[in-house]
Amino acid sequence: MSQQNDTTHFGFRTVRTEEKQTLVREVFDSVAARYDLMNDLMSGGVHRLWKNALIDWMNPQPGQALLDVAGGTGDIAFRFLDRAGHVAAVRRAEKREAGETVAEPAPNSAVAGVTVCDINAEMLKVGRSRATDQGRLAGLEWVCGNAESLPFPDRSFDLYTIAFGLRNVTHIDRALAEARRVLKPGGRFFCLEFSRVVVPGLDAAYDLYSFKVLPTLGQVVARNREAYQYLAESIRRFPPQDRMVEMMKEAGFGQVRYRNLSGGISCIHSGWRL
Repeated sequence: MSQQNDTTHFGFRTVRTEEKQTLVREVFDSVAARYDLMNDLMSGGVHRLWKNALIDWMNPQPGQALLDVAGGTGDIAFRFLDRAGHVAAVRRAEKREAGETVAEPAPNSAVAGVTVCDINAEMLKVGRSRATDQGRLAGLEWVCGNAESLPFPDRSFDLYTIAFGLRNVTHIDRALAEARRVLKPGGRFFCLEFSRVVVPGLDAAYDLYSFKVLPTLGQVVARNREAYQYLAESIRRFPPQDRMVEMMKEAGFGQVRYRNLSGGISCIHSGWRL
């Protein structure tokens, strides 16, 4: 086997392909407990707006089944359930106003369902604890699994999301193929990920922040400078917007589109399983 096939990247380092999964797991094991705090510090809280933009584009509906991959802390799952629940409540109110008899949902019943799949057990522990603290007892399933080999049957989900996780997989093409496999025909794929800055002048400032400020924050808050050095490097190694479009099309997705957020610091890609 060639050297090219034997190795991959871990940030800016070249490592053996079989090592990357373990190295990524170690990074997120080390920062899991402070992951949300670090996201707030890294983005000035803007990551919350990016995730809300993802939910807005998804437009969750009652009865939909979502697979949220690399979503261990529950951020996307909770937003999805809240939005689907709001839509269901609005529809009940509209029916009552029209004079229709409307049955109220049973306590703790779910109007939609989310399966959270993450390769990192520590991140899943954080998500489960958050769900318990918030009284979320229905509509959630937590599964430890690999994005490149999902433990779900073909055509199982209406929606697939992966937020700030695709850059950490070893083989992006395999993860995309798996995403398409588990989506129902007519299902939709969404990826929210850091991308390439498209605003002139912002790229230099962003590089300075990423490689100077971010590792220092990691050292002070998460007590792990190397983990956040890796995160900065992994962002730069992720395919730019147009290349990501090509990869999604190669995986069989149709009607592929993307939306830049904050000048391209992050980006949402969308595609349909036709």
